[in-house]
Amino acid sequence: RRIMAGKNMTKTNRPIRRRVTFLLEDEPGKVVAVAGSFNDWLPDKQLVDKNGDGIYTGTMMLEPGVYEYKFVINGEWKIDERNPNFVPNDIGSLNSVLELESK
Repeated sequence: RRIMAGKNMTKTNRPIRRRVTFLLEDEPGKVVAVAGSFNDWLPDKQLVDKNGDGIYTGTMMLEPGVYEYKFVINGEWKIDERNPNFVPNDIGSLNSVLELESK
């Protein structure tokens, strides 16, 4: 497979990754993670409530593309209510959608 280098490619011909911050507002003291098509739906990316005020954040570096994801709050899978973009999934619920364009 041959990839042409352009303004959105690094010197190693890989697309430039972009910093994405996931944010969830909920009650303090919960265990919150984000899982999606970017990490094989493994809820291993923990979001942190740095100030103990119920605002959980976590940052990832992702390549441009379209990703589906959900938050996992105390083991319960939930869509991102702050994101109006979602699609039905294979298990009869919804997944939030994140679209990262190349700059």
